[in-house]
Amino acid sequence: MNRTRTITTLIDSTVLGTLGLVALRRPEQINALTGAMLQELTDVLTTWRDDARVSMVVLRGEGARGFCAGGDIKDFHHAVTNGGHARFLELLALEFRLDEMIANYPKPVVTLVHGLCMGGGIGLASHAAIRIATPDAQYAMPEARIGYSPDVGATHLMARAPGHLGEYLVLTADTFTGADAVELGFADMLVDAERFEEVIEALPDFESMPAADIAAGLEVLFGSFDASPLASAQPWIDAAFGAPTLAEILERLDAMVHPAARAAAARMRANSPTSLECALLAVRAARAEDHLPSALARELRVADYLMHRDDLAEGIRAQVIDKDRSPAWNPAELGQVDREKIAAVIADSE
Repeated sequence: MNRTRTITTLIDSTVLGTLGLVALRRPEQINALTGAMLQELTDVLTTWRDDARVSMVVLRGEGARGFCAGGDIKDFHHAVTNGGHARFLELLALEFRLDEMIANYPKPVVTLVHGLCMGGGIGLASHAAIRIATPDAQYAMPEARIGYSPDVGATHLMARAPGHLGEYLVLTADTFTGADAVELGFADMLVDAERFEEVIEALPDFESMPAADIAAGLEVLFGSFDASPLASAQPWIDAAFGAPTLAEILERLDAMVHPAARAAAARMRANSPTSLECALLAVRAARAEDHLPSALARELRVADYLMHRDDLAEGIRAQVIDKDRSPAWNPAELGQVDREKIAAVIADSE
């Protein structure tokens, strides 16, 4: 079988027969994304889009710890504390274009997710045509913990999740399993990690088939089952997180006797109030439109807004750099958040 391989310090791209195989190569950092990494991925996918040899693309992450932990948060902190806002906004725009490229790619893209898949990792994995996860994969959009808001098209994905599970996840910043990812629409099937190589070996048998038929065939051959914990919790989650405002969501949670509801309220109150407002409005705006490009454009506006506020640098300091887990949010109370300003950013009506 013909093989063409290119290895850099950041990605490993190989054309093996008719498959384009690409792997993220920062395992010590759980494949956290850098600007150079995003550009290399963009270049590879651009080349393969017009390469007649390549009929299908497979994207995975190296290392035992996970597919991708998202963007490099320390780079983000350095940018917002050293006047690098414009440069980092350009990096985010590059990342969002890559996510949209994957969503619209003319050839089936298969993503193989194991371990951690957070933030920007979800952007790479969950917009693909065929999304495979291990049952014990750990997904998360934890941005509200660091004074930021979900991006990479995650508000679009969360808006499409059943009921109000999307609001629950962006406001609590909770992790969810591979089984949950299938329930939410972030993945299509569960496959044990030790069978990933078998999946890749089987892909040429599905050449020229539509993505939906490839996914169905792979699930029959390799799929496993694991119950979604979130599915069983959806009744109380919907009852609380369907409320029209953050204050009312918290009121409903506080009134519930379910211990998980009280815990969810506590996690929300630990997060940035400004981020909570941005995340809630962004998910609901995405639900109203159901249009990925609009969601990405909105997320970029929200990113620009939050990058110039104190909470982002403070949240990264508290959660990632000093790890004291005690961010001093500004403002510290929901009632002090500038809801009108945030609504204007969301609506692009400033």
